[in-house]
Amino acid sequence: MDFWKRFPGKEELLKWYAKYGKQTTFSVNAHLHTPYSFSAFSDIPQALDMAVAENVKVMGINDFYTTDGYEEWSAECAVRGIFPLFNIEYISLNKADQLAGLKVNDPGNPGRTYLSGKGLSFPAKMDEPYASALASVRAESNRHVAGMCAKMNDLLDKIHAGFRLDFETIRSGMTKGMVRERHLAKALREAIEVQLSAADEKKAFYSRLFGGKELVSQLDAPAAIENELRNNLLKAGGPAFIPEPAAAFLDSEMVCEMILNQGGIPTYPFLADDSNGNFTHFEELKEEAAKILKARNIWSVEFITTRNNLEVLEDYVGYLDREGFVVTLGSEHNTPAMEPIELFARKKTELSPMLKEISYRGACIIAAHQYLSATTGEGYLDKSGKPKSSESENFITLGQALIEFINLNHHD
Repeated sequence: MDFWKRFPGKEELLKWYAKYGKQTTFSVNAHLHTPYSFSAFSDIPQALDMAVAENVKVMGINDFYTTDGYEEWSAECAVRGIFPLFNIEYISLNKADQLAGLKVNDPGNPGRTYLSGKGLSFPAKMDEPYASALASVRAESNRHVAGMCAKMNDLLDKIHAGFRLDFETIRSGMTKGMVRERHLAKALREAIEVQLSAADEKKAFYSRLFGGKELVSQLDAPAAIENELRNNLLKAGGPAFIPEPAAAFLDSEMVCEMILNQGGIPTYPFLADDSNGNFTHFEELKEEAAKILKARNIWSVEFITTRNNLEVLEDYVGYLDREGFVVTLGSEHNTPAMEPIELFARKKTELSPMLKEISYRGACIIAAHQYLSATTGEGYLDKSGKPKSSESENFITLGQALIEFINLNHHD
């Protein structure tokens, strides 16, 4: 069934909302990775069942480089009364920022810039030359991880592990086509579990693998072990590390064009404060960051809330909302660690009513954008990519109607 046929036309929908709508501020998680890239979840239904249990009513798929999960996401959301947001994430390179040594939202690599697209067309679309450029980057990314897998096998041979990893088995058995570093770490941990049973054998093996360094994590903490494997073996300085080639990154400006071509809203993900209270140079002055983003025609921002202190979130989110940005919040879930779907700030601090309200308004704008793009051909951005800020309240109302409609009219 065409997903958008579940909803009446715009005017009928707004009449329905005026009569039956509760005007509730629903809980939102606008940024989750799924097994179509790398995820804490074993599958999409697991993530959405958790959302139902935690009363989260709007969920945004946000995989790296792919829209392949959209069909499953929309179907599984619909039967649970959850409104789906259709998003994507890219790792881009701003060459000017790189030359200037400016760290943007990757604290370790100047110029490297993560960008999301929010509210992409569904069914997904992409024209040339963008489709070929994306296919090339996806292939290059897989080649890069395959190279690291080969170096991992060299290390396993060197320490006489008695087993090796098979890249194609990992790709076909653990992924939906995109292999990430984290898949290698997971495959290696699982192989060690199969090969060794005694705790002392496992600890001794990890020590050999880490060049004499002891495993810090507990043996019954798989997510922590996988992070150690990744940090010790696959990151810079590790024996299986290979620097990512320039061909693995798209130019930041081209990524924004690509997102617009996909029907989406280019979005900048803020890192904001790290655990020591530090910011990247690009983000430390929110006023300057906002000015640059506007100059780059980026009018939407997002935060992964568990990274940040509540006070910083309120400061940045409140300011960017007042400056006319669409603001959304998410949890990411692109590590092995399983966290709640409901959003919290750092140290499981509950979000303030202001943050929940702004998050919901942003999700409503994206929901309405998706619906109007599918049914009328034009959503929240005009032909030049500028937001229809003067109409934002209308978009919020329409988004509320869409979210409440699917919540009240779904069928298990």
